[in-house]
Amino acid sequence: MPTKFSHLASLTLAAALSVGAVTAYAQVMVGGAPMYANKDIIDNAVNSKDHTTLVAAVKAAGLVDTLKGPGPFTVFAPTNEAFAALPAGTVDTLLKPENKETLSTILACHVIPAKALSTDIVGMVEADGGEHVVDTVGGCKLTLKAADGKVTVTDENGTVANVTIADVIQSNGVIHVIDAVLTPKSAM
Repeated sequence: MPTKFSHLASLTLAAALSVGAVTAYAQVMVGGAPMYANKDIIDNAVNSKDHTTLVAAVKAAGLVDTLKGPGPFTVFAPTNEAFAALPAGTVDTLLKPENKETLSTILACHVIPAKALSTDIVGMVEADGGEHVVDTVGGCKLTLKAADGKVTVTDENGTVANVTIADVIQSNGVIHVIDAVLTPKSAM
C-alpha cells in the first residue's frame, strides 16, 4: 500500500525530472534579498532580513550543516514577526545552550524530507479530500490545507501558519515562508 510519502516522492521525482520545473520560477525576493535557485537553504536564508531569528535559531541548534546538505528539503520558514509573536522570553530561552535539543526539535518540525512545491501540496490536499498530513524530520505531524489559492500548515497544537511566500526554490529543496512558528505537541 503506498504511503503518503511515496505519493510525495513520486510528485517530487516528476518535478525534478522536468528541467522546466526549476527554470519556470522567477527569482523571488524574500526579506529584501534575492533568493537564488543555485544556492542552498542556508546560503539564501542568511540574506533575508525577515529571517534573522530563524537563522540564529538554526545556528544555535547546530542544524546549519544539515540544511546545507543535499536534501531535498521543504522548509516552512517562520519570519522574525512569527517568532516575535511567541510568548515573551520564549525565543531567548530556546536560544540558550541548555535548550539546544528542544530548539532542534522545534526547528526540525518545520522541515519535510522531500521537495514539495505548492502545486505538489495542493495536489496532495485535493487527493486526500481537503487536508494532507505529513511527517516532518522532527517527528511531528503537520496538516496541510489549500483553499482559495492559499496554503496553510497546522501543527500538533492547532497553530495555523499561512504560507505568505511559496516556492522559493533552493539548490537543495524549497522554502515556503510562513507567518507562525510551528511546534510539536511535546515542545511547548
